[in-house]
Amino acid sequence: MKRRMLLQHGGVVLCLGLPQLASGATIMTVRVWPAPEYTRVTIESDGVLSAKQLFVPNPPRLAVDIEGITLNPALKELVAKVKADDPNIAGIRVGQFTPTQVRLVIDLKHAIRPQVFTVGPVAAYQHRLVLDLYPVQEQDPLEALIAEQTREKQAPDPLEALIAKHVQPPAPNLPPATKDTLASAKLNTGTDRLIIVALDAGHGGEDPGAIGPGGTREKDVVLKLAHLLRERINAARVNGNTMRAYLTRDGDYFVPLHVRVQKARRVQADLFVSLHADAFFTPQPQGASVFALSQGGATSSAARWMAAKENKADLIGGLNVKAKDSTVQRALLDMSTTAQINDSLKLGKNLLGEIGRVGKLHKPRVEQASFAVLKAPDIPSVLVEAAFISNPSEEVKLNSEEYQNALADALMRGILGYFAKNPPLARQRTTS
Repeated sequence: MKRRMLLQHGGVVLCLGLPQLASGATIMTVRVWPAPEYTRVTIESDGVLSAKQLFVPNPPRLAVDIEGITLNPALKELVAKVKADDPNIAGIRVGQFTPTQVRLVIDLKHAIRPQVFTVGPVAAYQHRLVLDLYPVQEQDPLEALIAEQTREKQAPDPLEALIAKHVQPPAPNLPPATKDTLASAKLNTGTDRLIIVALDAGHGGEDPGAIGPGGTREKDVVLKLAHLLRERINAARVNGNTMRAYLTRDGDYFVPLHVRVQKARRVQADLFVSLHADAFFTPQPQGASVFALSQGGATSSAARWMAAKENKADLIGGLNVKAKDSTVQRALLDMSTTAQINDSLKLGKNLLGEIGRVGKLHKPRVEQASFAVLKAPDIPSVLVEAAFISNPSEEVKLNSEEYQNALADALMRGILGYFAKNPPLARQRTTS
């Protein structure tokens, strides 16, 4: 009852953001980004917003009071932005709580761990108030991959049913060789362990990545490429072992750079491939590139510039820099090893050779720089720039189904070529 009264009458709550109130700030636009891992609500304004929050567990809902503003049509749009299939939000209510305070009440589908923070102007954005809603019960991604494989192994095999239909009991007119012929065609579904390739579709959500002259967004084309490559990986085997692709993002939402690395380690990935589409200030540059991590300096000024640009994704996407564990986790992952880099260079060389068979290369060798997303100390990791989205002709290629499939085929051949020379070992690493 006490909590209900607090929610109704605006009791003591946690203050967030800057101490000063927004003075005459206007809400410009609102966005909702649903994802299995969390749902993000973004409120963009032309001035700094100050907010207070209160989470009520039963029924689960989050109240957020925004100071110094009045309810306008842009903010009212939040109500219609919530989709029925949002995994975390059931609905949003907004109202003018006091003459200078707007209250949002977010009805939730389950208990959440809210993070509410502000982000200053960056790139195309003005001031942002960000509400990240994380489910208390997190899904184990490795468990999900194993469950997927188990379901496939337990599913009725149509070829096995065909064999049983024709040879049990043996029909008099069925030649003895028929059973052997049918059985030899059946794939062996046994496996020692999963071979897991983490596919990291760059950018996403608040961060569109580079945008081509025709309006193509990098985050969209690389997610499509990740889906195509996932199909190929999930249909392949390595030395009799089943392969599985794990996507660090499987939709249009933002994932911080260090979280992408953590997710790959959590599923004990054997490889990490980050997919991007390059951009430059002028439309002339073209061709694909492959990058690995560098413990020292970058191998070229272009590689250094590219790493600096990609590492800004957290600023654009909106990272909660005050989160308790974000700094610590990033520091823990900054432990690159010589062995990891050497294996990454081998993987990159295989990928670059295959990509060169289907399109132009920007550089004929694997380049190195300090990419934050490649810092898993125990997973060979590369970043692939598929083409220059800033080049009009390459933007057209990136939107071409023919080129997308050819590139996915090339990446698959590169991955299999790497495993042919570097068979995956038994897992003994510790994840975090």
